[in-house]
Amino acid sequence: MVPEAEAQDVLDELQRLRARVPLLTGALAASTDGLVVAHDTPGIEAEGVAALTAAALGVSIRMTDATGRGGFRELLIRGGSGYIATYAAGSSAVLTLLAEDRINVGRLHLEGRRAGARIGEMVDATQDSADRPVPAPRTQQSRALPRRTTPDAT
Repeated sequence: MVPEAEAQDVLDELQRLRARVPLLTGALAASTDGLVVAHDTPGIEAEGVAALTAAALGVSIRMTDATGRGGFRELLIRGGSGYIATYAAGSSAVLTLLAEDRINVGRLHLEGRRAGARIGEMVDATQDSADRPVPAPRTQQSRALPRRTTPDAT
C-alpha cells in the first residue's frame, strides 16, 4: 500500500508523537481496510489492532451517515485502564492511539488530530502518485516527414 520510504516517514511521525505525549503507550497508522502502514506499539499485536480499527471505523462511518453527522473524523473509546482514540488520516488511512487513563484527553485530541493530518498528507500523496498513469515508454521509431506536394500546374 505505502512504499517503504513513506512508511518510514509515517513511523517517524508516530515516534515523534509518542515523544511529545508521554502517556501514549502506542501509535498505529493503518489503511481504512485494516492493513498496517506503520506502528510503534510495544507489546501489542499491530495487525490485530489495525483489523479491529477497520471494523470500528466501518461502524463509525455507518453511525455518522445514519445520524447525518457528516464524514468520520474521530472515535474515542475509554476502557478501565485507558483510552483508544482513532482519527481520520486523509482519505485512505486512520491513526489509532493507545493512552494511559491519566492522559489529558484534550491534549490527546489536539496531538492526534495534528498527527492524523500529517500522516494523511503522506499517505494520500503516495496514493495520488500511484493512481497516476505511467507514461508509455518512448520508442525510437523513424518518423518520415510528410512529403511536400505542390499543386499541379496545368
